[in-house]
Amino acid sequence: MISATHSRKDKRFYKEALLFRMFPRLFFNFIKQKIPVLVCSAPKHTLDFSKVPKIHEHELSEQFVRGSGPGGSAVNKNANCVVLTHIPSGVIVKCHLSRCQDENRKLAREMLIKKLDEAVNGEDSISCQKKLLRENKLKKSEYKRKKKAKLKEEWKKREGLL
Repeated sequence: MISATHSRKDKRFYKEALLFRMFPRLFFNFIKQKIPVLVCSAPKHTLDFSKVPKIHEHELSEQFVRGSGPGGSAVNKNANCVVLTHIPSGVIVKCHLSRCQDENRKLAREMLIKKLDEAVNGEDSISCQKKLLRENKLKKSEYKRKKKAKLKEEWKKREGLL
């Protein structure tokens, strides 16, 4: 640690060494190109997570059942499939994506939140927001492609290549 007897130069060196350990590539660029170490910029498109429903453990009913499908005795003997029921809404989710019961519990809760979000918020749900962003990106790229093709055609006409 730095004591009060160290100079400013020593403190600066300590900070740089700490940054170097945390961000070696960025620190190298900082030394070589004199660019700022951390560049913070707001993302262009953000998702609104404020309306996502919160679930509480006392609102859930959880059961562990035997899974099905490929996997042999690891699947047939162990009860690692999770059936999660949201009692107030009656939404039921069954998750058997992993052989591990803890992973399935976490995944089932994520699936339940996603399902409740779609049911409660509809167009404002996270999945609909993501879909809208994908569609807008596709439209923008399609517009750019058509504009580039049009400019290319005009250039060919001007140059007499057609």
